[in-house]
Amino acid sequence: MSHKIKLHVFEGPLDLLLYLIKKDEINIYDIPITQVTEQYMKYLDLMELLDLDIAGEFLVIAASLVHIKSKMLLPRDPQEEEEEIEDPRTDLVEKLLEYKRFKEVAEDLRSREQFKQTLFTRKPEIKEKDPNEVYFETSLFELISAFSNALKDIPKDVFYEVIKDEFTVDEKIHDILHSLFKKSKLKLSELFEKAKNNLEMIATFLAILELIKIKEVKIMQKALFDEIEIMRNEDNIIPVSSAQAQELDR
Repeated sequence: MSHKIKLHVFEGPLDLLLYLIKKDEINIYDIPITQVTEQYMKYLDLMELLDLDIAGEFLVIAASLVHIKSKMLLPRDPQEEEEEIEDPRTDLVEKLLEYKRFKEVAEDLRSREQFKQTLFTRKPEIKEKDPNEVYFETSLFELISAFSNALKDIPKDVFYEVIKDEFTVDEKIHDILHSLFKKSKLKLSELFEKAKNNLEMIATFLAILELIKIKEVKIMQKALFDEIEIMRNEDNIIPVSSAQAQELDR
């Protein structure tokens, strides 16, 4: 396949676990390991279906989840004191908490850096945004979740052939950028609805991932689990001439 996208370019396995915990409002100190393991594996299956280049860390965490699950299913020794029994989830919880703190610090530093850039960097004029429209960047796994909900029972054996012969990722990239030249944002659900079938939907999804990777677009939401919208990355917009604009507008 021409577009094999490395998943670790976006987010890693701990991001996926934190997403699942947040999505289902799970207490991070009391993770229902069977439920989380099943959901985690479903995401890995979908990533494999999409031919995403899954980093080895995803498989390591998958093995760790299965190991924890098996340990929790083992019968306890009745002679052991309750306080002596170590919770198999302890190491995982500590990793998640440490990573969560790291992400929060990194996000704070990034916000400060962006604020500094607005003070000292002169950017090209852009249309004023509605102050009531407050967006935040969407998690990759929220994007995958939306895709999964829109996609039903795709036949895996015809995936590669149809993507190559009917709907190329390059064509979808062009279509999305062309649409974003005319509109400031696109709804992900509407892009999927325009797809003639599930396989065209996959090409569209991979095109979006590629555009995110090369920083041409951002995926945004007004609230967690809200409608996902695709916008041009303003930091990466190159001014075009009137002749180019007319060409793109055709």
